[in-house]
Amino acid sequence: MINTVTRLADQLLASYQQQGGINHVDGKNLPSQNVVVALTSDLLRLLFPGFFDEKPLHSSELQWETTERVHKVLTRLEEEIYKSLEYKPPEGARKKELRPLARQYAEELLAGIPSLREILQTDVEAAYNGDPAALSREEVIVAYPFVEAIAVHRLAHELYRRHIPLIPRIMSEWAHSRTGMDIHPGASIGSHFFVDHCTGTVIGETSVLGNHVKLYQGVALIARSLSGGQQLRGVKRHPTLQDRVTVYAGATIMGGDTVVGEGSTIGANVFLSHSVPPRSLVVMEDVKIKVLNKEARKPVDFQI
Repeated sequence: MINTVTRLADQLLASYQQQGGINHVDGKNLPSQNVVVALTSDLLRLLFPGFFDEKPLHSSELQWETTERVHKVLTRLEEEIYKSLEYKPPEGARKKELRPLARQYAEELLAGIPSLREILQTDVEAAYNGDPAALSREEVIVAYPFVEAIAVHRLAHELYRRHIPLIPRIMSEWAHSRTGMDIHPGASIGSHFFVDHCTGTVIGETSVLGNHVKLYQGVALIARSLSGGQQLRGVKRHPTLQDRVTVYAGATIMGGDTVVGEGSTIGANVFLSHSVPPRSLVVMEDVKIKVLNKEARKPVDFQI
């Protein structure tokens, strides 16, 4: 048994030497994925008090609970941001400046939560008003994966705007794994946003969405090409949707110079790679559906 363990360990050590690019040994201490996930859960509780707790939250306990949670989040968030800044320091920053900067960014995120709550309330309203299946706003918050996805995105976006590496992507990918909706933390999204069903929706890093935008499942806002690789970093690669745009299921909108004008509707399964003016209706044409008899494979003549 000991010989087997030694042999297997030696094989792994040899692999570590040969494929060094996927090791992280003797490097900077990276942010902990588990801690970032736990922090994100606590931030959701600060955004929606009483909705994500196991026990009822009484108003008489609110001040104590909030103060305790803010203290706990602030301490851990500062540490994880510090690790991120140490991994990739801001240009020109000295090591002794990183700890105060981490504290500043953590405080700024928590100070911004009241503003995030204001915009998230518009998202909840958009979901409730836009879905006749919604029984209440409470159901929207506790049961609609979209709410968790957009709440985490809005938190991660604040960190992304401050050029904090690693943490925003950890947060967004955690939300992606839970909700099926993939929003890059760099995407800019206005108020009253709603994605019905949520699953399979992709919003790329440089996407810009205005106010009152509504998407359905499987919508993709993507780049025209990634063949340029790292040379495309910082270039606008993803489309812009202006205010009050609706995009139906399975549609793909592509390219950084593609602008969907205000008040437009993009139909299901449309593939759009150029701009359209305001108040446009974009639909697929010449799509034929055949109804055949299963055995004879002949068209069926019927009326409903």
